[in-house]
Amino acid sequence: MSTLAPPQLAVWQPLLDDDANGHEQELDHKDEHDPYQYGWRERLKRLPNGEEEWIRTPLTLNDVLHPRPGDFRVHTEEHERFLTYLYNVLAAQVSEDPRALVMLDTRIGWDQRGIRPHSPDISLIFNVNKRRNWSTFYVDKEGTRPTLIIEVTSPGTRRLDLIKKLDQYEQVGVAFYIIVDTFQPDPDTPRQLIGWELTQEGYVAMPKNERGWLWLKPVGIWLALEETRLACYNRAGEYIEDYVGMMHARKRAEKRVAAEQARASEAESRASEAESRASEAESRASEAELRAAEEARVRLELETRLRDLEEKLRNS
Repeated sequence: MSTLAPPQLAVWQPLLDDDANGHEQELDHKDEHDPYQYGWRERLKRLPNGEEEWIRTPLTLNDVLHPRPGDFRVHTEEHERFLTYLYNVLAAQVSEDPRALVMLDTRIGWDQRGIRPHSPDISLIFNVNKRRNWSTFYVDKEGTRPTLIIEVTSPGTRRLDLIKKLDQYEQVGVAFYIIVDTFQPDPDTPRQLIGWELTQEGYVAMPKNERGWLWLKPVGIWLALEETRLACYNRAGEYIEDYVGMMHARKRAEKRVAAEQARASEAESRASEAESRASEAESRASEAELRAAEEARVRLELETRLRDLEEKLRNS
């Protein structure tokens, strides 16, 4: 398969704004029957009698945009599956760089005044001096910031990824911002990948190749959204398996090795049996030769005695 060339940049055109296309309901809907649709926050409250109890408070959209440590946010199975796959693939791509870090849903504290912390789905950070068990990664303290952020949209919070975070990630200097947009207004509309790269003029759109893939320059791989599957491909266009796929491939390889070993063992057994049969045949041939030699000796001895007897009879 031929190697696919990274795309060139094009000027970004806004996907939508606060009033565009009448998508307000889809982008920012609220389920009145489920106060915990975004998640919840728990805090310890002291009661009038002096006792304490945990109080659960529903998260708002603003809480989702700027979460606090310990907030619990609700995600779909697909959302979690996409993030697990992305985390594993990106971590593998930068595994030989000891100062590279991939974080999953970890809070980022920015060094830009007025921009409160976010908790991106996936953050890729280079030039990390020392690894810590971060609940919040403070950019000013660590001296580096995310190079790549990937967000996977959810129906109730999609507006934040498309508008709010786009603006704020540009302000704080995130070099590459990718949105895996899972929203479908109807079954016939395909879901899409949206990417931006930061330039001196601000964010510009990252074009897709002829297959609809985005080139992730910091890690040198392609990203594709294929119906219900999020997929990464190497430069040659070969699919990068997830952990389950790798385990299946490993099991298939182990079965092939076991089958080859069984065939080799069977062939070795057949060869050993053939050698045994050949050895037995050689032994029988050797015994036959010995018997033939003995018979020849006895025959010669009898013939000699017979001649001697005949000679005596003639001379008598």
